[in-house]
Amino acid sequence: MKPYFRQIIKEIYKIGISSIGIVIIISVFMGAVITLQTAYNFTSAIIPRYLIGVGARDSMLLEFSSTMVGLILAGKVGSNIASELGTMRVTEQIDALEIMGINSAGYLILPKIIAIVFFNPFLCMISMFVGIGGGYAIALFTESVTPENFILGIRAFFIPFYITYSIIKTILFAFIIASVSAYQGYFVKGGAIEVGKASTRAVVYSSILILLFNLILTNLLLG
Repeated sequence: MKPYFRQIIKEIYKIGISSIGIVIIISVFMGAVITLQTAYNFTSAIIPRYLIGVGARDSMLLEFSSTMVGLILAGKVGSNIASELGTMRVTEQIDALEIMGINSAGYLILPKIIAIVFFNPFLCMISMFVGIGGGYAIALFTESVTPENFILGIRAFFIPFYITYSIIKTILFAFIIASVSAYQGYFVKGGAIEVGKASTRAVVYSSILILLFNLILTNLLLG
């Protein structure tokens, strides 16, 4: 069990912790842009300005912090997993593990799946807080909405299930990214060119499945 545990910790750092930076950067700008666009469309004097905060908050919680971050990680993490396993396959490292009596799929793939499924909800929650913070920064430094109205909007009509819904989506998306990418890399045949093609397929297939299951889960959980 110790080698597997060490491998899981290693994958958590490589897949999860190393992705915090890009998630923070993207979430800040997403929250800021959502706030600006919402404020731009609320032109009527009848509409309360605090609804800008409501719209920015719900957009981050319901969609952007789960689906958009999932798509971004499909590109970053998915291609990394596929290329790593694909390179090990074409250089016969996986064959060497199997000759030594090691379950190569269990040793190489399972820790990646556990790591990403475990850590992705944390990335999702980080994205929520940072994205709303990006919207608040817009309220501070522009005249689109006052900080008071933005804070009021964040607190108004809050539905806790939105966070649960987003976490459920994130866990499923994490499993899709890891399993699809691992499959594409593990069963590569050929040389370096095929590894590149497998990485591309991993990103494309993962993104399509994320969008498909996003639609299905939204219909099941919010419909």
